[in-house]
Amino acid sequence: MTRRITANLYMTLDGYGEFPKYPGSDFVPAEPDELWKGWWSDRYSSVDTVIMGRRSFEGHRDVHSEKARKPDDPWYMFDYSRWLDRVQKVVLSRTMKETGWQNSRILSGNLNEVVAKLRAEPGKDIIVEGGPALVHDFIAAGLVDDYRMGVWPVILGKGNHYWGPLLAQQTLKLVDMKALPYGELFLHYEAVR
Repeated sequence: MTRRITANLYMTLDGYGEFPKYPGSDFVPAEPDELWKGWWSDRYSSVDTVIMGRRSFEGHRDVHSEKARKPDDPWYMFDYSRWLDRVQKVVLSRTMKETGWQNSRILSGNLNEVVAKLRAEPGKDIIVEGGPALVHDFIAAGLVDDYRMGVWPVILGKGNHYWGPLLAQQTLKLVDMKALPYGELFLHYEAVR
């Protein structure tokens, strides 16, 4: 069975991959919300590889590794850090030389070939957690099987955009949708093949 690839998207209503301020955005829940569960904690047993670009990788390493955790962080963030330390992390970069984080490796080259190699390796499913440019490259190449989107109740009009020119239409099937208390949406789609 082929390993499925999920793209995690964090975006404004107009498709920008930013984390804007809005009423409720500064609230860190004591328990994981539906967004967190849909992106991460509900997936710990089915995913063992996370693909990131260099900047996303460095940010995750510096903020979300277990050694970077602060004592007052919610318990589920510690679970996330332990899971993230344990899984395989793939950095797609032409410039990075060393990762500085266990279970990490650097890959570069043709995206389709890199992904074919990863899919052929034994393992569980894969999450692309790489920022708008990297996620767009995966979408444009038709490599995404599963989309998990957090949509913020903001129209931003600037920043890094997930959507852009595609060579062909891609049709998606809605699997799940949840509205959160501060107007955020969690949307889960699967690619129709």
